[in-house]
Amino acid sequence: MEDWQTLPLGDALTFQRGFDITKDEQRDGPYPVISSSGPKTTHVEFKVRGPGVVIGRKGSLGTAFYADGDYWPHDTTLWVKDFHGNHPKFAYYFLQTMGFERLDAGASNPSLNRNHIHTILVRWPTLPVQLRIADILSAYDELIENSQRRIKILEAMARALYREWFVHFRFPGHENHPRVGSPLGEIPKGWEVITLDSVKAEQPHAINGGPFGSKLVSKDYVAEGVPVIRGSNLSESGRFDPSEFVFVSSAKAEELRANLAKPGDIVVTQRGTLGQIGMIPSGIGYDRFVVSQSQMKITLNAMKVNREYAFFFLRSEEANQRIKNLASSSGVPHINLAVLREFQILLPPVELQSKFGQFAISTEAAIEALRHQIQNLRRTRDLLLPRLLAGQIDVEAIPS
Repeated sequence: MEDWQTLPLGDALTFQRGFDITKDEQRDGPYPVISSSGPKTTHVEFKVRGPGVVIGRKGSLGTAFYADGDYWPHDTTLWVKDFHGNHPKFAYYFLQTMGFERLDAGASNPSLNRNHIHTILVRWPTLPVQLRIADILSAYDELIENSQRRIKILEAMARALYREWFVHFRFPGHENHPRVGSPLGEIPKGWEVITLDSVKAEQPHAINGGPFGSKLVSKDYVAEGVPVIRGSNLSESGRFDPSEFVFVSSAKAEELRANLAKPGDIVVTQRGTLGQIGMIPSGIGYDRFVVSQSQMKITLNAMKVNREYAFFFLRSEEANQRIKNLASSSGVPHINLAVLREFQILLPPVELQSKFGQFAISTEAAIEALRHQIQNLRRTRDLLLPRLLAGQIDVEAIPS
């Protein structure tokens, strides 16, 4: 194609090693510090004017990051010092297809040498083609970012309603409920403070732990079967990431039936990231799960406690801090099962819990739809990206 030419990468983009800065030297500010793992921290000063493109030099080799504004490229990166008139956003997308991890020039620590990558021959398009490709791929990224923003707004709405009703006690009809004393402070009259174990379902206890010691080890994992719930499945939002599941056979799951959980059960991390709270989702193709050694499952009586309310209660700042405070101070920090069973929760009227639960469920459904949309957009973008950047697609044929 006449719009593309073959040239050394260094003729299109000149890379420079980043600037060293320790975490102790960093002070929170408006400028991202971009390391090989991305923009994790900020600083009050910057080293490079944006827009800019950075790739990992040590650690995550070749991983590309884009900066709209001014930034500080860390010593573990290479940054584009000179774009030679090329489009920065196109350069960002192009570098994602380079596979720089194959060029590890380090010894014990993976490292990328800028002098090596400058000599790599690449197929490079003219500026008009660069602009068109960047516009196409940016459109997908903008849709993804918009969906991610909408998810954050929906999550914030659910948290805000929870706090309005169950922390500040400004629920519908609150004027008719004077406050009374309780072990958790003043609460509306008619509400209760109870222990988790007192609202158990059919099993002996509301809270049960994972298998002991050698009952579940890595050699028990198989390619398909019953998912095992581990801390890595839990996200910051408390929802589960099925892509992180490992599995055991049905026979092994039956052997561990005392440690089985089901959709709707709440999971609390007992060891590791203490107090991590998650709810096992429905609609992902599994009706039973095995709880790992580091987790505890909570199965509540649905007639008394709405699971969405309980999930938000346990994840609230106040309750979650109380859970973390239960951790033992001797040996490896952990939360004792018997102690958590006596954990006190606030129990509003079932009708109010259910009303909140309906809102939370509808919000989660909207969030899940947005997550699927993001997955589809990423899949399409990732299919297009290598073909566009190899000149295999006529960009003029794609509608604007």
